[in-house]
Amino acid sequence: MQADILREKFLSFFKSKKHKIIESDSLVPGDDPTVLFTPAGMNQFKKEFLGAASRLKRAASAQRCLRTDDLDKVGKTSGHHTFFEMLGNFSFGDYFKEEAITFAWEFLTEELKIKKEKLWVSIYKDDNEAYKIWKDKIGVSAQRIIKLGDKENFWPSEAKQKGPNGPCGECSEIFFDQGVNIGCKKPDCNPSCNCGRFVEVWNLVFTQYNRREGGILEPLPKKNIDTGMGLERLAAVMQGVTNNFETDLFQPIVKEIEAHVVRSPNKELLYAVADHIRAITFAIYDGVLPSNEGRGYVVRKLIRRSRMHLRALGIIKMFLYTLVPVLAEIMAVPYPELKEKQENISAIILAEERNCISNLDNSDTLFREKFADKPDPLEAGRIAFQLYDTYGIPLELTQDWLKKNNLKFSHEAFNRELEAQKTRSKSQSAMKGEVFASKGLGLKVKETKFLGYKDYETPAKILKIIKDNASVKKISCGDEAAIILDKTVFYAQAGGQVGDTGQLLKGKNIFQVLDTKKLEKAVIHIGRVKEGNFKLSDTLSAKADIERRLAIARNHTATHLLQAALRKVLGSHVQQQGSLVAADRLRFDFTHFKDIEDSQLDRIEELVNNYIISNYAVQKKQQTLAQAKKSGALAFFGEKYETKVRVVSIDAISKELCAGIHLDYTGAIGIFKIIQEGSVASGVRRIEALTGSSAYKKIKNEEEVISDIALILKVPQENVVAELQKRLSRSRELEKQLEGKKFDTLKTSIDNDINAKENLNGVYFITHIDDNVNSVRSAVDLIKEKVKENAVIVSTTATNLGNQVFFAIGVTLDLCDKGLDASNLIKDVAPEIGGSGGGRKDFAQAGGNKPENYKTAIQKLKEIISNLKI
Repeated sequence: MQADILREKFLSFFKSKKHKIIESDSLVPGDDPTVLFTPAGMNQFKKEFLGAASRLKRAASAQRCLRTDDLDKVGKTSGHHTFFEMLGNFSFGDYFKEEAITFAWEFLTEELKIKKEKLWVSIYKDDNEAYKIWKDKIGVSAQRIIKLGDKENFWPSEAKQKGPNGPCGECSEIFFDQGVNIGCKKPDCNPSCNCGRFVEVWNLVFTQYNRREGGILEPLPKKNIDTGMGLERLAAVMQGVTNNFETDLFQPIVKEIEAHVVRSPNKELLYAVADHIRAITFAIYDGVLPSNEGRGYVVRKLIRRSRMHLRALGIIKMFLYTLVPVLAEIMAVPYPELKEKQENISAIILAEERNCISNLDNSDTLFREKFADKPDPLEAGRIAFQLYDTYGIPLELTQDWLKKNNLKFSHEAFNRELEAQKTRSKSQSAMKGEVFASKGLGLKVKETKFLGYKDYETPAKILKIIKDNASVKKISCGDEAAIILDKTVFYAQAGGQVGDTGQLLKGKNIFQVLDTKKLEKAVIHIGRVKEGNFKLSDTLSAKADIERRLAIARNHTATHLLQAALRKVLGSHVQQQGSLVAADRLRFDFTHFKDIEDSQLDRIEELVNNYIISNYAVQKKQQTLAQAKKSGALAFFGEKYETKVRVVSIDAISKELCAGIHLDYTGAIGIFKIIQEGSVASGVRRIEALTGSSAYKKIKNEEEVISDIALILKVPQENVVAELQKRLSRSRELEKQLEGKKFDTLKTSIDNDINAKENLNGVYFITHIDDNVNSVRSAVDLIKEKVKENAVIVSTTATNLGNQVFFAIGVTLDLCDKGLDASNLIKDVAPEIGGSGGGRKDFAQAGGNKPENYKTAIQKLKEIISNLKI
């Protein structure tokens, strides 16, 4: 049975059991700081589990998940993955153990027709209730019911003893028996054995306690059900294979990689790449781009691991990005938007893969740089890990280089760094502290009604006052606090748009609103009491700063016009990656994979201003998400939307999902001016721009600068460029003449240096001292041209260059052939001048901050050469 059919059967089954089918949440949890990525189906229902929301009694979902806890096991085992889909059904104070167990058994045995005798179950050792349900109601024989302890059958694992605090409870797992020919083949084998014979298919968690400090378990007022069943494992069971990678979820990817492998394929590496491309693709699909921190680091690491695996498989060229369309085809049913975004995702992976290959190709240069000081084995191990972790250089490659260069390496040091990184990664990706972070969930206030799309002022009532992270009844002059109202015109920071400012007025009492944010569905007005006092249930007037709001609206509407212009000039691959819409400026991040030419940037700016001049109407309307997508409205990359969305349209130019504040007509923007453009990440560029009065002031300032330059040059403004070019040309000519004279002087001084050469142990030692860094390098080359044999040349800057000194050493080729090495010589004397350096056998250089020691350095070099046996 295909995975798409299994997914649909599961959701349809629970829909028939009065469960609301909830769309998969993003891999990036919107309001959950306890996890780096969404690790399980229950994460988007935390409010329901805590009783802080009552919108649902029963729910079911097919949730996309990402975990990196067992990264090293991926590909090596049949069932470990970084990305997977978790099928789950949930009850929030509705049904409990009996119904959960009955639903699971019915789905597996009646809906999927799995033979009952192939299924085993495990329960918590003290859970007699679950035991009786399985044995007496369901009819599972006692021999196929295994009792396990706190580690295996309590959730979270060992929570009773180790925490964390929060909702917890026993769990019951359902296993599929693959048969006596699989695994250890012992006659008494059961699900407690890790041999692989028994596949854990479904975990039913009965959350009925609240753990408090000291391991105290309090009964929850409402008992909940949280189940999870991996689609990949279920597909393997239903498709009659013993390895998840042999299912239809992976096989097209596996076969595509195999078709390009030039040597006998290593299945473990092949499977790991097939797994990682799923995690990489869906992370980018949800808006996570490769970077050096947080979620982006995980994506970058997975790309680099995949690239290393591909290299080991003999695929040297860029290839990983080509797997995205294969995956998009596999996941077309649950994620049709993936096909629409596959080109963007492929391009982002390609850019990162290119950097990774470049690092691998330049590994020799990196090795010479990182191991230049010939570190001890412990330090070499640490450096090897840095190369592995930061640059994606395989350990084997580093070890080969170290062996060739007679440098010893500590496996222990490398492994210590690796374990430390794993610990850091787990601390980032695992739940922190409380299982259900209750911060912000105890407000217990209804949704704030927002009236700000049309109004700037409204009467309102105070529902909550928060001061010093606690609810209070009253605040007075000078107090800093946050106020929640029953309704507001203040826009809370969201979607890149900054929060409104303004005032809450009650007669002569004034609360200055300095920022506005949203927590759950409550709008929080943050500020301080400027005059008088405020108390709970006060009626007041909420008044947003109109001028600031209009400035923000200009910039927000301009970002929509900017995206339309970008897509027209650069191509339809352009998609928003982030934005800042403030009162004084706008910032827009978007996908594009090469530099933008000046002529293109001019055209983009021109187009936006043409849209403004045309004074198009800006239309806003509410639609269902399905209707909006069908109409072609653009969505922010990686954003999660409600079922009802707001669509902002500007003629036939732009149509986007957007809850922000906008103008009614584009003409009100006034002027649009780009002030900066550049790259901010691999495959992502940023444009910063100004509108309205900010743009006008910028243009006026530029005009004043040009006017001042014209006055200085004593030419009309229209001749400024020509005059500057003329003067620069003259300046370059004078510089050229000066350099020529310096070179003639250098030639003369070089002849004097050669005549003053010293004979040290049969080697000519020639010294040149200069006050020009560039001349120091040139001097070595010129002397080597005249004295072609048996010479060591030392060229340094003079001591009148402040606290810097430059040192260069040249060795003639005949001495190089005899074993003399300039790079070794520079390393011996560089510490004398307070620096370090390196180079080739025939030329090396160093810089230092002790110019007063340059004579000492020269003397040391003389002593080294005098003692050489050449």
